[in-house]
Amino acid sequence: MTAPSSLARNRLTQLATALRHFHSALLEYTKSEYEFREGPVGGPFALYSLVMNHPSFQWLRPLSGLMATLDEVLDSKERLGERHLQDVRSALGALMGGLDPHFAEFRAGYARAAADPAVRAAEARWREVLEGLEA
Repeated sequence: MTAPSSLARNRLTQLATALRHFHSALLEYTKSEYEFREGPVGGPFALYSLVMNHPSFQWLRPLSGLMATLDEVLDSKERLGERHLQDVRSALGALMGGLDPHFAEFRAGYARAAADPAVRAAEARWREVLEGLEA
């Protein structure tokens, strides 16, 4: 069954929002880890520089890339359908699953962050939205 474009776009928009919250929770966790070791981050521009350049934040890049791609798809004029929903499901499965070695660093960072209640709550939300994509 093919999802109508507006329905697919709405579902993907909901997922993009939930993934942004998840990413934000992971970023906050990673920032806290960094500050525990190195001291306070000097503000948003210093944090941006760390995110872009410091190895402590590198593990987040696959999720950042996935979110950027999802935003590009949502910004396009293309009709969205089941293929797009399946692509996102597959990408998240590769990122979060244990089989793709390209994302092992992400999964290791996530394993540390998963102890944080805010991270777990944000993950539960995007997973709930993802399950709704299958409905």
